[in-house]
Amino acid sequence: MKMRKSQVLTVIILMVLVEPSLVKEATAHPCGQTFLSALIQLMPCTLSVVPFSTLSPNELCCTAIKTLGQPCLCVIANGPSIPGVDHTLALQLPGKCSANFPPCN
Repeated sequence: MKMRKSQVLTVIILMVLVEPSLVKEATAHPCGQTFLSALIQLMPCTLSVVPFSTLSPNELCCTAIKTLGQPCLCVIANGPSIPGVDHTLALQLPGKCSANFPPCN
């Protein structure tokens, strides 16, 4: 699947848009105020989680997954949907990166 630069840019912009609900939740979870920065750290994973993607996560993506850790990833996974991100593909990233995290509740 090949994406145009404009499509990638659109996905990136949508991932980091700050909605009031995201800001409110950002202060109420175990990652503290790092919710939005966690999303930004996951930018290398963007092409692996766009709808209908068949791309495996790259090394930068896997490093970000392992660095953030399971608690922060679960907060993101259980949080509001992110436009342009396939939730199912996103939940598969830790396994594809051999992170071996337990499933999110």
